[in-house]
Amino acid sequence: MAEYFVGHKEYFPGIGKIRCEGPKSDNPLAFKFYNPDRKVGQKTMREHLRFAVAYWHSFGADGTDPFGAATHIHPWTSDARNPMEAHEHKLDAAFEFFTKLGVDFYCFHDRDLAPEGQTPIESEKNLAHMVSLAHERQKATGVRLLWGTANLFSHPRYMNGAATNPEFGVVAHAAAQVKAAIDATIELGGQGYVFWGGREGYMSLLNTNLKREKDHLARFLTMARDYGRAHGFKGTFYIEPKPMEPMKHQYDFDVETVAGFLRAYGLDKDFRVNIEANHAELAGHDFQHELETAAALGIFGSVDANRGDPRNGWDTDQFPNNVYDTTLAMLAILRAGGFTTGGLNFDAKIRRNSVDPSDLFEAHIGGMDAFAAGLLAAHRILEDGKLVAFVRQRYSSFDAGDGKRFEDGRMKFEELAALAPASPDVGRTSGKQERLENLIMQYVLGVE
Repeated sequence: MAEYFVGHKEYFPGIGKIRCEGPKSDNPLAFKFYNPDRKVGQKTMREHLRFAVAYWHSFGADGTDPFGAATHIHPWTSDARNPMEAHEHKLDAAFEFFTKLGVDFYCFHDRDLAPEGQTPIESEKNLAHMVSLAHERQKATGVRLLWGTANLFSHPRYMNGAATNPEFGVVAHAAAQVKAAIDATIELGGQGYVFWGGREGYMSLLNTNLKREKDHLARFLTMARDYGRAHGFKGTFYIEPKPMEPMKHQYDFDVETVAGFLRAYGLDKDFRVNIEANHAELAGHDFQHELETAAALGIFGSVDANRGDPRNGWDTDQFPNNVYDTTLAMLAILRAGGFTTGGLNFDAKIRRNSVDPSDLFEAHIGGMDAFAAGLLAAHRILEDGKLVAFVRQRYSSFDAGDGKRFEDGRMKFEELAALAPASPDVGRTSGKQERLENLIMQYVLGVE
């Protein structure tokens, strides 16, 4: 097998296979901490982190923003004679990038992979053609599909939602698109399928039947799940929480909201969550909170790895670069048992003024190093056991005696009330937050 894939032509000339050169290297096109074959506990870094590249941002985003036109002129688009050929060339560029970077997975929306046709049948035909080409490139390279999804938010027909749209015809159109995307995911051996309800919410309650829309969303998800299982999809279904933007309020606001929705409609055994760091910030949480919440509720699944800008109130999708944050994230992921069908997908885009081909590599290298360093620090935290021991001790009054009886449900309420201690100082045990924060920093600074 060649060291990296080259299709129609080499789209990133002068950039070879990215290697690990260690923390002392000053080569911007080399990993400093991510060594895929390095063992961390019982798994290699490659197995722990399961990195994926987001097809849409990396090969489709062109730097456009509300105030300016495109700044990224992609050669795989500019050298094509028609939209289908442009998508074929983009696929070649993507697999060249995956193999040079050394990731095992990628993720896509249906409309990233293939252009939309004039009818659902034509769109499905376009997607099937591109899926066959992607299947060939997967076999040639060993790169796999982490998860697929359908873009139910960009087209004007979805301005009032997809599964929650007040017009039945739009709901049917969304079903045709999701059916084709699930078929594509199955064909490519995808390990997951994500539902991101980009416009499943409302702009105003004055024109919205909220209960009816949620009922329709649950019905749609139930039908899609049943279709996928009946047609051989054995992977994991995910819902990706986000509180707002583009809608004023989205029904998948955060992990806790999604969990309540799934339980209310009997879907909690079939769906997990794909958690995005930037979406957690928009919900008023931090990344660690959403990960820990998902783990506690038994619905942790996969991660869209990025970060936001605390000064901006929107989804900036920047590459992660804070090792303190990635350490806390990896700590939560390891304690949840690690990834099974999920992974770390870089749902992040280079900045509008980052226009060199190498910028895309350097952005991913930095993100991968940030999570590799976080993995090393988190593993040491768990191995040393100081943090775990502190938390265990903090709740030790529930491990025996009356506390254990209460926790196990073997105590009546009046009995609990009668056990109230006479001491006025009860509950004044220090939480040692500052000590624990300093302890985490010791592990972060000790990464090698």
